[in-house]
Amino acid sequence: MSAGLVLFLFFVCLLIAIPISTSLGIVSVLPGAFDASFTASATYVVRSMFGGLDSFPLLAVPMFILSGIIMARGGISKRLFDLFSYFIGKKTAGLPCAVVVTCLFYGAISGSGIATVAAVGSMTIPLLVNLGYDKKFCTALVAVAGSLGVIIPPSIPFIMFGMASGVSVSDIFLAGIVPGLLIGGMLMVYAVVYCKKNGEDKKKINHEIDQLREQGLWKVFKSSFFAVLSPIIILGCIYSGIASPTEAAVISVFYSLIVSLFIYKSLKFKDLYPVFAEAVKTYAPILFILAASIAFSRVLTLMQIPQTISGWILENFSSKVVILIVVNIFLLLVGMIMDTTPAILILTPILMPIMTGIGVNPIHFGVMMVVNLAIGFVTPPIGVNLFVASSLTDIPVVDIAKRALPLIGYFLIALLLITFIPQISLILL
Repeated sequence: MSAGLVLFLFFVCLLIAIPISTSLGIVSVLPGAFDASFTASATYVVRSMFGGLDSFPLLAVPMFILSGIIMARGGISKRLFDLFSYFIGKKTAGLPCAVVVTCLFYGAISGSGIATVAAVGSMTIPLLVNLGYDKKFCTALVAVAGSLGVIIPPSIPFIMFGMASGVSVSDIFLAGIVPGLLIGGMLMVYAVVYCKKNGEDKKKINHEIDQLREQGLWKVFKSSFFAVLSPIIILGCIYSGIASPTEAAVISVFYSLIVSLFIYKSLKFKDLYPVFAEAVKTYAPILFILAASIAFSRVLTLMQIPQTISGWILENFSSKVVILIVVNIFLLLVGMIMDTTPAILILTPILMPIMTGIGVNPIHFGVMMVVNLAIGFVTPPIGVNLFVASSLTDIPVVDIAKRALPLIGYFLIALLLITFIPQISLILL
């Protein structure tokens, strides 16, 4: 069976709405089924699935998912938002900017874009609407800012890229910090431009912030202290050498449990079963996709598809700039139709030889890839952040997508800077 036919059948499966994990399993088995001499028999594919899941770094994913859910149930996002609002709430676009900063911090707790949108959006959108901000603007802002959850470390897509490429997860975590801050800064610039153009209800906003400030800085800071401390502990353990990313993920679970149960007392022991059940329901589909993706990527390697595509691109495009633009456009299109995890696991082995062939640092490429796919979180037809935001506000997905276009434009500017200025990603390494 030819490589082109395998890829064609995979996209046909996606178009007729067969689940991604099933589609990957089907096309992984087909080459061996039609050609008995092909190395990747059905037995090989199954062994690849189980062997790929036997990975110590992979254990970090369910742990970060569980930690993020505990923090969400514990009302952490509200405490973070209050702290940032206290300082910048009265400035132009202060509260929308506080939303973006809250997404940055919450992303550093959960590692998930969807969790960030759900936790931050459910709390901030009603508040901002009550203070006079346009509901569609607020919803679009949270949907796009939620994508920061997969760029700011600890990031689940970065763990997946580390598995697929063999680069250090700790290094790529570190590489994501400055790009994440850059994108957050660009979104805040748009918020300021928007608010200057459309105005704000300063009377309502000032009254809200005055009520917050009446509590006093100490009370607000004390309330949010352990929430702010969470990403510091997680990343501090990793970069001080105390713990690996996987061990730090386990530490984050125990930390979030202690904070939510005994310090904030926002969770009861009876609430833990639903939390663990939600974590299992969230991770189980990822696990199936992961197993099938690993098998599929190995089949592609045996069919020499990565080498073929790499050779074709390098033969037809000689300019590094053109190749980078082509790869970025390709990743943007993939992000629109495919979830982040299978996209990373399938495309990394294909695109990595191209990037190393033109002298791109693998860690820099990892950041580029995740930023591209993060934009897919807010672009139809998949656009999972759009669907989550829509479920929070009952605004149609299409309307949110339209209002998100200017924000995506600023996101793309940041992507170009990250692509063509490698030091943005590599400066902390």
